[in-house]
Amino acid sequence: MLDPDSLWALPECDVLLHAVGYDRAAAADKRSVYVDGLRNVLDSLRSRVGHVIHISSSSVYGQADGQWVDEDSSVEPANEGGRICLEAEQLLAATLDATATRSTILRLTGIYGPDRLLAKVDSLRLGVPLAGSPDAWLNLIHVDDAASVVAAVATSTQSTPLYLVTDDRPVTRGEYYGLLAAITGSPAPTFDAANAPRHGQGLNKRCRNARLRQLACLELIYPDIVVGLPASLDQSSANSDSSSSG
Repeated sequence: MLDPDSLWALPECDVLLHAVGYDRAAAADKRSVYVDGLRNVLDSLRSRVGHVIHISSSSVYGQADGQWVDEDSSVEPANEGGRICLEAEQLLAATLDATATRSTILRLTGIYGPDRLLAKVDSLRLGVPLAGSPDAWLNLIHVDDAASVVAAVATSTQSTPLYLVTDDRPVTRGEYYGLLAAITGSPAPTFDAANAPRHGQGLNKRCRNARLRQLACLELIYPDIVVGLPASLDQSSANSDSSSSG
């Protein structure tokens, strides 16, 4: 994406999914990847694409006191990553508003699944206190359900330009890590509220998925962590066993 000349060889298509992950070990900075890269894609392909689906993030919301948010809530990002994601959204709108190309922005919450968001298992097993408050909120979507949302938006003729992509129920960090501890046979989690986690110390927000639930042909496989977390751990174990036997 950072080499505009390489994009002209891409073919015309009905749907373009723009989903970029940032490699912290790469030389390019985050704004270059998310904003300049998207600009290059749009400059090269906007006249050859019918519908652009852009993956953004719920980090565009700056609410941090446990408020409920949805697609109509104000967006005032509190961190640099959120500001960059919002800048990319604004670029997409400014670029495509005067064209016939449709666009849909998907603001994903925290993605979990096999081998994702499970890094604290070792800390739980060792009884290491977790940074931050157990009362802070987490908003999550299983990776398989995130993929289903993309497929539903790509095939729907009635989708709206913006969806907040999250499961049915926000959970506190206490509930999340309590369940993770229980299903891994670890001691109950303890928390060090005075030690702020990487994403800050606030209670964060609670994300509502009412609009997403109206999307035709979409059924969440994992509507909350009670269903999704055990399945993710089972699949992680299966992947590990497969790698070991191979």
